[in-house]
Amino acid sequence: MKTNFSEVSAKTNARDSVGYVVAKKVLLAISLLAMLCGMSVSAFADEAAAPAAATATAAAPAAAAPAPVPNKGDTAFMLISTVLVILMTIPGLALFYGGLVRTKNMLSMLTQVFVIFCVIAILWVTYGYSLAFSAGGSLNSIIGGFSKAFLAGVTPDSAAETFSKGVVIPEMLFMVFQLTFAAITVALTVGGFAERMKFSALLVFAVLWFTFSYLPMAHMVWFWGGPSAFADPAGFIFGKGALDFAGGTVVHINAAMGALMGAIVLGKRIGYGKEALPPHSLTMTMIGAALLWVGWFGFNAGSNLEANGTAVLAMVNTVVATAAAALSWMFIEWLLRGKPSLLGVASGAVAGLVAITPACGFVGPMGAIVLGLAAGVLCFWGVTGLKKMLGVDDSLDVFGVHGVGGIVGAIGTGILAAPSLGGTGVFDYATGKVAEYSIAGQVTSQAWGVGTTILWSGVVSFVLFKLIDMVMGLRVTEEAEREGLDTSTHGERAYNM
Repeated sequence: MKTNFSEVSAKTNARDSVGYVVAKKVLLAISLLAMLCGMSVSAFADEAAAPAAATATAAAPAAAAPAPVPNKGDTAFMLISTVLVILMTIPGLALFYGGLVRTKNMLSMLTQVFVIFCVIAILWVTYGYSLAFSAGGSLNSIIGGFSKAFLAGVTPDSAAETFSKGVVIPEMLFMVFQLTFAAITVALTVGGFAERMKFSALLVFAVLWFTFSYLPMAHMVWFWGGPSAFADPAGFIFGKGALDFAGGTVVHINAAMGALMGAIVLGKRIGYGKEALPPHSLTMTMIGAALLWVGWFGFNAGSNLEANGTAVLAMVNTVVATAAAALSWMFIEWLLRGKPSLLGVASGAVAGLVAITPACGFVGPMGAIVLGLAAGVLCFWGVTGLKKMLGVDDSLDVFGVHGVGGIVGAIGTGILAAPSLGGTGVFDYATGKVAEYSIAGQVTSQAWGVGTTILWSGVVSFVLFKLIDMVMGLRVTEEAEREGLDTSTHGERAYNM
């Protein structure tokens, strides 16, 4: 039988074609089924893994926010501010006071200011910083504790928060900045009883007054939890809402009361009221006043702890308030006494510096000028009319300038810090914005600060002077006073001519 290969081939091709199509369809169906199965398995796996992942995420601790680090600009700013406050103490205050005493006591005044700075520097790092700026348990509203005594825990790496949340500076820098405030405050007191106090008694007084007057006042006015923990316990005066940007109460009124009590307990200088006791070198006094003004920029602007707009405001206010007070003192003296004096201009400048200290970061420049004008006139009255009323030999008019000026500045802050008068108001950390401002309410808070400082420092100072007088005596002999403290106490002379 003859085979027809063409037909066979056609049939074979036909079968192959049908088989190919069927096979293709089967393979496609298998592929679709496999893909669907895979998607289901994947979805099931994802669904099963989701709770586990969520559980793991919930169990994992939240990543801790990085600790803030000091800004180099703020750090440099505070280093410079600290040096400026040292400048205003030695040589600034030393020369200002030295020029106001008689020639025979010039060197003794320089020595007293210099040595007091050294003594307070050591006391501050041993226990002063801790008592002023740490929590004090049940007495926290009055004084701190000893948790940071001998600078325990205060290292180059530890940080102190500024007035902005999350902004810090090195704590050791904050500590040494505050050291300079403590030193100049104690040194300011010597002007009230200059030219007649034993050097040994002065050193004992400096240690005790620093411990029992300065440290409690610094704690009561400036200690608080900081902007990130503002609800923490705070010092008594801070809790009353009193504003003191750079030390109107802590430094000036506090020191003025110490000086006044010293002048009362020691009595008047030999010849006071009977013979002229003029300053021996107004040139030195002017140089000292100029150094005080320059150093005060560190004092006031540095108290902001940050190099920002508020520090600039404090600096501007320190310029214009001081200038206004110098001019107002000069013109009132010119009007009443017929001549404008260099001593009056320098004294007016210091009065303006004192008055703007508590207000410098809270009032506007126009308010600062008003405050300066008032301080110049009222402090002039303080060293003339008020001094005669009190009948006290406050040798270098510490109370008339620092006491009256500090009170004017503290109360004036309550008025002129009002936003309606160009001030900044008070920032409320609870709401994150400037709070509603009541002039009457803030003046009341300021009065708490002034009254507490006068009472605390006055009582402590008077008691300390009396105790020291009973134990070792306060005053040099009449012979030594007439000779002058330069030679009788130190065996040297400021001038050998």
